[in-house]
Amino acid sequence: MTKTSFTSLNLSPDLLENLSSLGYHTMTPIQALSCPDILAGRDVIAQGKTGSGKTAAFGLGLLERLDVGRFRIQSLVLCPTRELADQVAQEIRALGRRRHNIKVLTLCGGVAVGPQIGSLEHGAHIVVGTPGRIVDHLERGTLRLDEVTMLVLDEADRMLEMGFEKSLEAIIDQIPTRRQTLLFSATYPSRIQDIARRIMTEPIMAQVASTHDHRSIAQHFYRVTDDHQRQRALCLLLLQYQPVSTLVFCNTKVDTRQVARGLRDSGFSVLALHGDLEQRERDEVLARFSNKSISVLVATDVAARGLDIDALDAVINYRIALEAEGHVHRVGRTGRAGSKGVAFSLYDEGEAHRVAALDTTVDPILDSKLLPSLNLLEHRPMVPPMATLQIDGGKKQKIRPGDILGALTGPGGLRGDQVGKIQIADQWAYVAVSRERVGAALKKLSVGKLKGRAFRVRLID
Repeated sequence: MTKTSFTSLNLSPDLLENLSSLGYHTMTPIQALSCPDILAGRDVIAQGKTGSGKTAAFGLGLLERLDVGRFRIQSLVLCPTRELADQVAQEIRALGRRRHNIKVLTLCGGVAVGPQIGSLEHGAHIVVGTPGRIVDHLERGTLRLDEVTMLVLDEADRMLEMGFEKSLEAIIDQIPTRRQTLLFSATYPSRIQDIARRIMTEPIMAQVASTHDHRSIAQHFYRVTDDHQRQRALCLLLLQYQPVSTLVFCNTKVDTRQVARGLRDSGFSVLALHGDLEQRERDEVLARFSNKSISVLVATDVAARGLDIDALDAVINYRIALEAEGHVHRVGRTGRAGSKGVAFSLYDEGEAHRVAALDTTVDPILDSKLLPSLNLLEHRPMVPPMATLQIDGGKKQKIRPGDILGALTGPGGLRGDQVGKIQIADQWAYVAVSRERVGAALKKLSVGKLKGRAFRVRLID
């Protein structure tokens, strides 16, 4: 038994068996540093980069402490965005799947409040939510937190950046002072230190590098003279490196729209993600990008918060982040879970001071190479390997991923490796299929049936 093995932790046999079945054997650095203190019931401040395994760290803690027989809200996890809350809730459910009758409830904005009230009336053990919607339920009287014994603030720095400080204070006022509080953050600015002093009791600090190992992420900075050259540089980098999935960061919604439009006019497969999108539109954009039917996603920091895209090949900073912490979060989107990644940053004379303020002791600046040759502009952009089909049926119709996969790979259908990510919501489902097999996939799903029913299917890419 090693100190970094999950078996070294004081965990219940059912949790250890489930971790093994999930392929979790060795702890990440943040887990090794924080889990023993979390399981001992201490308040913990855990600082580490995005993708460091923090959800399993606090998830195991709250599951170990949970009294399943007491059907009351015992743990509250606060996240900055709906997307992150959904991911956290899914991982907690996966970690606790060997323990029967655990109910994890997600309470976030962007969806109707009525069904959430109904779910709350039936009770829950663990609530994962966004501050705004949690406050909404508290004010309605539909949520009580007086039996919470464990509070988790996930991506706390993000929540403060998004202006949730007053909401956090209102929520914490409704939770017993005798509780365990866990605070997870990629950065540890003074505002986080202030709130930690107010709400935590003798917290233990578990800190790993919040920047990124240059062996997994290579950073390149390129100086440009004006916005015309900046847009052209963006195209050149995409044409030179041909990343399958690229996240381009802008500082404003206006830039986001303009950059996406410019890339689209140049033939790139691109979508924009910004705060003006309806939730359904946002879900569709994220589904198409995460399943590799769109190559480039252009987004603001706020819009991109909470995204957890696997195998993101590159990050491009169209403009330098306004704060150094923002740069850390951006770069952390690539090169996750030990994979290789690359980050490109474009800056002009007016942004040079921001570049100089970045901590590059771990992430060395690898420029200034010249931008790729202008001859590349004559080349055609890469075509995404997948395409997305939307099915007008989902969880409410009892559709499962296996039903869709089976329908596509039946006699005369697609091979299993020609079917990609399948995402199912309440009333719809998305499935990625190999682009050259779109016609066959449409025919199989349109002519065939799912759960004995015919559903409308359409190509959205």
